[in-house]
Amino acid sequence: MTNIDYDVRDQVAHVRLNRPEKHNGLTFDMIDDLAAAADRVAKDRSVRAVILSGEGPSFCSGLDFASAGKERGRMLRNMVPKRSSAANNFQAAGWAWRSVPVPVVAVIDGHCFGGGLQIALGADFRYSTPTADYSIMEAKWGLIPDMSLSASIAQLTTIDVAKRLTMTGETFSAKQALDWGLISEVHDHPYAAAEAFAEIIKQRSPDAVASSKTLFENTWYSGSRLGFPVEQALQLRLLRGKNAAIARKAGIAKETPQFVDREV
Repeated sequence: MTNIDYDVRDQVAHVRLNRPEKHNGLTFDMIDDLAAAADRVAKDRSVRAVILSGEGPSFCSGLDFASAGKERGRMLRNMVPKRSSAANNFQAAGWAWRSVPVPVVAVIDGHCFGGGLQIALGADFRYSTPTADYSIMEAKWGLIPDMSLSASIAQLTTIDVAKRLTMTGETFSAKQALDWGLISEVHDHPYAAAEAFAEIIKQRSPDAVASSKTLFENTWYSGSRLGFPVEQALQLRLLRGKNAAIARKAGIAKETPQFVDREV
């Protein structure tokens, strides 16, 4: 992968943007590789969580226009939707993490601007340092955000906040981001907090965790008539699985469950 590091340690995938001299400004290769990393996690049934971060002083400063401007043909190709989904390559860099069947935690420090913010919003959770700053910076370039923000931000904040930040491109603090619901938690050491959360997840059935994520991703806007059948189907599948049996047996015996790799 180009400027994307991928490493699995103790069942946790550590995915890191690694272009620190440019505040992890996104190139087209990095955008493609982020989606590829999400696909890689999804296929590895031993992985229990993902920590998504940036090397150096910033999480991600957004698209590197100086680099992208040299490849106009590739930019246009990246805007074409994939046959398998409604997302194009830009959108898949953020939204692909929603289809990964494990929790994804974005760890944010420094700048989280433009495409970087959209990638972070594609994670399930966002842990930030107190000093990180944020912006939907596309307004600065006379554009709108087009890396899946229209879907992700709607689950997190109100429409007036989304409109304001998209129209103004203003920079805002971690405290304000927390108040608006755009980040999950603020920590002095967010990476350590993400690792601690991953340890908690590892104590639960990987199939139950995957099904929990699927449940909410598929029903959040559906209402009870469409949502209840999804809930029923997921539960029936879990009841037939090995890990649910392991959890029940360990719970009755008051022992620590030893789960097998994810089946879901």
